Amino acid sequence: MGEELFYIGVLQLTVVFLSIMAGGIALSLFRISSKHDLLGAWPMVIVALVLFAIVEIVGVLDVFDIYRQIAWMRHVIPSLIMGCLIIGVVRQIQITKVDE
Repeated sequence: MGEELFYIGVLQLTVVFLSIMAGGIALSLFRISSKHDLLGAWPMVIVALVLFAIVEIVGVLDVFDIYRQIAWMRHVIPSLIMGCLIIGVVRQIQITKVDE
């Protein structure tokens, strides 16, 4: 049992590290997307990526019993992510139709 908990802990810490890296990359892409017209949908996709990083961090806080009061966010934020992705796809379709 103790060995399983160790592996779960290592996996959760890896998830946090990768989520922070993904959030940093997303924030750096935000500047690039504002300079090009064809990347108009990227800001919403970047927001979805940052929200995903937040969901993963909240999950780790919940698993390690650090802060359990925000566990409900693990169910609310994914719906916001889906909304951002839908808006991004619709925006990209509009940009592509205008470009044709």
